[in-house]
Amino acid sequence: STGNCPCKMSQLPPKNPLASSVSEGTDCRVESVDNLSMDSFWLEVENIKQSAEAEQEECSLADVKTQEEGEAEAEWLQDAGLSDLLGDRDSENDNIVLLSTLTKTQAAAVQRRLDTYTRSRRRKNKHPVRDVRDIFGVVSSEEPAPEKKESSPDQLWHNLRTSNVQRKTQDYSCTVRNPGKEEVFNMDVAYSEQAAVLLKGSFLSESRRLKDGNTLTKFKIPKGRLGVTRIGDLSAQDMKKIPTLALIELTALCDVLGFELKRNKAAKLKTTEKRLFGVPLNTLLENDQKLLPNTKVPLLLQALLSCLEKRGLETEGILRVSGSQTRIKSLEQKLERDFYTGLFHWDEVHQNDVSGLLKRFIRELPAPLLTAEYLPAFAAVQNIPDLKQRLQALNLLILILPEPNRNTLKALLEFLSKVVARENNNKMNLWNVSTVMAPNLFMHKGLPNKIPEGKEKQLAEGAADVVRMMIHYQDLLWTVSSFLVAQVRKLNESNSKRYQFCDKRIKNLLRKIHADKDKVEKNQAEPSKIVKVHASLLLKDSLEVHLNNATRVADVLRQFQKNLCQNGWNIVNTVNLLKCNNSMECTNLLLYEVGGNIGEHCLDPDTYLLDLYHVNPHAEWIIKQNPSYPRMF
Repeated sequence: STGNCPCKMSQLPPKNPLASSVSEGTDCRVESVDNLSMDSFWLEVENIKQSAEAEQEECSLADVKTQEEGEAEAEWLQDAGLSDLLGDRDSENDNIVLLSTLTKTQAAAVQRRLDTYTRSRRRKNKHPVRDVRDIFGVVSSEEPAPEKKESSPDQLWHNLRTSNVQRKTQDYSCTVRNPGKEEVFNMDVAYSEQAAVLLKGSFLSESRRLKDGNTLTKFKIPKGRLGVTRIGDLSAQDMKKIPTLALIELTALCDVLGFELKRNKAAKLKTTEKRLFGVPLNTLLENDQKLLPNTKVPLLLQALLSCLEKRGLETEGILRVSGSQTRIKSLEQKLERDFYTGLFHWDEVHQNDVSGLLKRFIRELPAPLLTAEYLPAFAAVQNIPDLKQRLQALNLLILILPEPNRNTLKALLEFLSKVVARENNNKMNLWNVSTVMAPNLFMHKGLPNKIPEGKEKQLAEGAADVVRMMIHYQDLLWTVSSFLVAQVRKLNESNSKRYQFCDKRIKNLLRKIHADKDKVEKNQAEPSKIVKVHASLLLKDSLEVHLNNATRVADVLRQFQKNLCQNGWNIVNTVNLLKCNNSMECTNLLLYEVGGNIGEHCLDPDTYLLDLYHVNPHAEWIIKQNPSYPRMF
């Protein structure tokens, strides 16, 4: 029965001998995944098929068209923010800035796609594709560019392919395995650069597959001087730059590992008369935000998860034991009618029926929650032999997801973690939950069925393993790597150096002012610095802070709390501060870095501020209340 399931779990086929040898280890790893039963997976597949047959639905509603040669590369270049390489001159300056931030492996990935696209165009006898040097030649030779590498088009591509290698080599030592101990997950250096050094040095670590919940490898993200950045810490403006950079890095990583990153072409979504089930995430959120502004997760999903958390976490077999298909269909109709009116009574619904509604909501989305474009890539993560590199790929894939999909997935994974935490009562361990949820995430009626014969078991175990990794390592996966944040800073710095004035003398004067200012700041190289921290929403006064090499964000917040209580500052809004033992809590306060080479950045409490000042000397620092912290009214 598995041959007809509406599932597309594409593999990443090896492209070179190294990858072929690695794949042998992959097969051994799959065979030794563990002896845990896959019965829950196939039972869930059968339930999904029965549900579809009851509604007389076909499994191939929207076939994904095969792309012609060069078409995939053209789409990739567009999605990577490099559309001008296809001949679009409108965004050339933006693309030059983006290219100037790339590492050697990232630049090689771009060059490889451009070369493939160029060959395909020539074979089709179409207009010749512009040379890279012609594209970068648009920089005027009459006016000196702000940065040397932008002023020399002939050297730009060469610089991209050779930069950042020598000065970063020493940072890779932390990627070498130390078996039996907590492992370091390095986010300071691009993953593709780490992989290139490991492969070059023959440091291929042993193939490892997750065994069981008690032996999962522990990873620790080392906190550098600039702290750790989580998804949500960056402004929406800066987060828009992350998917583009993550796509280029993911492609570079796959290239280094010898795997082909395949993406589906986005399918057109069919319209529906329903308001809840089968409605695109964007549409759901637009409707929900009319009722509750700033809603980031569909209200229906929030209601389903809340109901299960209140009454279903202790239920034995929750998620695995299927509710009545007839009742679930009836409940769906009632929800469509009564959910937004508040007349639907959740207390009257059986927990197993609610879990059935939850899985149905995920399956009925017009496009997969993991997106049609990247579902094959998520499924193919299983073929990367090294656990750390699988997690690196997953981290990048999650960053690529559209914000509604990423937020919805996080809400789901947080709930699944709570189910696993109650394993002693509900008998649902991490593997059980993963095998039940994998078909709901990786099978979609809108995608064609192309499972290679004899690969069903391997693909099923791989899909369940990917879900297991996303549940267990979600805190790590929802982190924005330091090297990506650094690239965002470079993009912002380069964009800020574009002057919109027509008078050449004004341009040169401004350049001189900036150059002199930067020179003074670099020459000072102070071991300490006095800065002002603002809290305009809370106080009329600003806080003067003396920075040294040991000053952290947490220290500034404590100093702010102390001065607030002892010095009787003029408080603007006491409602936003919580009182505890006649003092103010600093735990509900956050310090933000605003402006300069970043839009807005919520800082890790362990960030060393003097280091941050040297990275972004033109930023303001503002204390705000933690938006997730409860308030007293």
